[in-house]
Amino acid sequence: MLAADWSLYDLLTLGLGYLLGSIPFGLILTKLAGHGDLRDIGSGNIGATNVLRTGNKKLAALTLLLDLLKGTAAVLIGARFGPDAAILGGLGAFLGHLFPVWLGFRGGKGVATYIGILLGLYWPGAIAFCAIWLVVALVTRYSSLSALAASAAIPLILVLVGKTQIALLFLFFTVLLYWRHADNIGRLLRGEEGRIGAKKT
Repeated sequence: MLAADWSLYDLLTLGLGYLLGSIPFGLILTKLAGHGDLRDIGSGNIGATNVLRTGNKKLAALTLLLDLLKGTAAVLIGARFGPDAAILGGLGAFLGHLFPVWLGFRGGKGVATYIGILLGLYWPGAIAFCAIWLVVALVTRYSSLSALAASAAIPLILVLVGKTQIALLFLFFTVLLYWRHADNIGRLLRGEEGRIGAKKT
């Protein structure tokens, strides 16, 4: 879809998607719970994994859910104006999560929002993502590797089922997701990445 073909509704859903995506639920929830600024904890990331480092599992789960649902909500709102607007709503939400204007364009890594957008655009893809994540996690016990493997597979899966336009969108998302996981990839290559359930010493 060329920018010249965008309607007012397309632009509005892109903007609204960005605003939804840029809501830093992890940061807000940890402050409300009295844990201070999440950016001063652990990795400094605003996502659910870093919220878990506060020791509050329920808060981390809520952050994960809300980060996921804001992606789904952006898609569903856009879908009221057509499939192109739905895609643009998802695009806005993902960019908003990664680059929120309120936080100096330094946001999260995007995994939960990626799944939420996929849920809104093609729900079997979200199930496939979670299944791949789970299998890789069970075998390797690396959360980051599981997310990287699942996100790499999704564009190919979407092409195979004939969802080419959505596949291009998620290929773009996957590139951004890999970029945001550069530190994790480095630690994986060095054998220094923390495993799921591992106790810190």
